[in-house]
Amino acid sequence: MAAVFIEKLQKRYGSVEAVKDVSLTVQSGEIFGLLGPNGAGKTTTLRCLCTLTEPDSGTIEVSGISVVDNPRQARQRLGYIAQEVALDKVLTGRELLELQAALYHLPKATAKQRIAEMIDLLGLDEWADKRTGTYSGGLKKRLDLAAGLLHQPDVLVLDEPTVGLDIESRSTVWNFLRRLREAGTTVLITSHYLEEIDALADRVAIIDRGVVIASGTPSELKDRVGGDRITLRIREFSPTDEAQQAKSLLESLPTVQEVIINPAQGNSLNLVVTPNSEALMGVQQALQKAGLPTFGIAQSRPSLDDVYLTATGRTLLDADLAAAGSRDAKAEKKQNMR
Repeated sequence: MAAVFIEKLQKRYGSVEAVKDVSLTVQSGEIFGLLGPNGAGKTTTLRCLCTLTEPDSGTIEVSGISVVDNPRQARQRLGYIAQEVALDKVLTGRELLELQAALYHLPKATAKQRIAEMIDLLGLDEWADKRTGTYSGGLKKRLDLAAGLLHQPDVLVLDEPTVGLDIESRSTVWNFLRRLREAGTTVLITSHYLEEIDALADRVAIIDRGVVIASGTPSELKDRVGGDRITLRIREFSPTDEAQQAKSLLESLPTVQEVIINPAQGNSLNLVVTPNSEALMGVQQALQKAGLPTFGIAQSRPSLDDVYLTATGRTLLDADLAAAGSRDAKAEKKQNMR
């Protein structure tokens, strides 16, 4: 039985289709990553899964339990860690965990044992009896994880768990999630950090504009790109006609499989090439022969961002910047109407 089963999920907010058609299956005992830009539908998907938002249509199950038909039972199987940490600054860490245990109706003896285990497991011994208002960002996140795991859920759901954390705190969270997986807990995680999903996830689904556009293991997704990547800038900001000229020229080379022009990055060119040492040299020689300059060029193995670029024609950063620009434009328009 799958730990999480989502089929044809749809959710609309007024005229906005936050989730158009999301289907995915998370197997028990794996870390599953949801990747996508802001506004892609990741958080809405998680909120529907965790009974915080009612879907318009579709099937959602946790350990075979329908989230829509039996939300109370589903919640017993779920632990949810939201992107924003919300802690009562007056309570100590231990008091907050005691409150969380009471909300889940854990027997007092069980709650005391679980709280002690979580404090030890997450290295909170020194801080457990101090007010959470004195905690650093990393400590707050660890306490949030402890609260989400008190009732021993089958599935732990995390929305951007390491946003704003320093490198040491991120590493602590990563290692803890790996230990959870080894202990048999299923982890569903969204993240903006490509390296985080690449390092942690057994399988990945990439969401764009409310639709799953690719899924598989990180290695499978990168292998589908079909070769190495060459990122090329003719100039720092190339004219469109010059970028098109370079694209036509490079597509004729035997080592080049695909060329994508990225307007959001000064009409840079992203090439998929046969993985060999001659590909980069061949590109440089072809440009030189055609009298085209080279402002910058680099060859690398495919990344998850390359997978997204191949599927959509833009990078995740480009998509995030476009979403931010759209939000700013709407806010400005709203302000001007007042």
